[in-house]
Amino acid sequence: MTDTLIAIRPATPDDVPLIRQLIVELAEYERMRDAAVATDAALREQLFGAQPVAEVLLGEVDGQPAGFALFFHNFSTFLGQRGLYLEDLFVRPQFRGAGLGKRLMATLARLAVQRGCGRFEWSVLDWNTPSIGFYRSIGAVGMDEWTVQRLQGDALHALAARDEL
Repeated sequence: MTDTLIAIRPATPDDVPLIRQLIVELAEYERMRDAAVATDAALREQLFGAQPVAEVLLGEVDGQPAGFALFFHNFSTFLGQRGLYLEDLFVRPQFRGAGLGKRLMATLARLAVQRGCGRFEWSVLDWNTPSIGFYRSIGAVGMDEWTVQRLQGDALHALAARDEL
C-alpha cells in the first residue's frame, strides 16, 4: 500500500451510524458481540449532546471508512493533571497494515500534548498479542501490576443502594 491516502477527522453527528457499526465490528473481534448494546440515540446523546462525555476520531483509507478511536479525559491525582484515555481503537481487518493505527495513535498523542495531559492510557485484552505488539512498537509500557476492577448492572445498583458499608 505505497500510495495509500490516510485521513483522520473528528466525527460528527452524521457519523453516529458508522460509529455504532464500527463498535459492533470491534465487539465481534473482541469476542464480546452480545455486550455491544449501544444505540444510535445513546451514542448521539453521549458524543454530541448537551454534555458530551467522549470524542471520536474516524480514520479513512483511500476515502473508505477504515477505523475509529473513541477517547475521553480522565484525571491523575498523583500528577494533578488530566489525561487522555483511549476507550477503543479499531481498524477494520482489510485496512490493517496501511498505517492507520499508528496515525490514530499519533493524532491522539498530539491531542494529549496540546491539551496539557500528563498521560495517554488505554487497556488491552491480555490475549490480544497483535495489539500488544503494536502498542510496544510505538513505545507504550504495560502496567502489569494494575488490574481493572468493574462494577456494572446489578452489582452497581446494589452498591449504590447501600447506606452503609
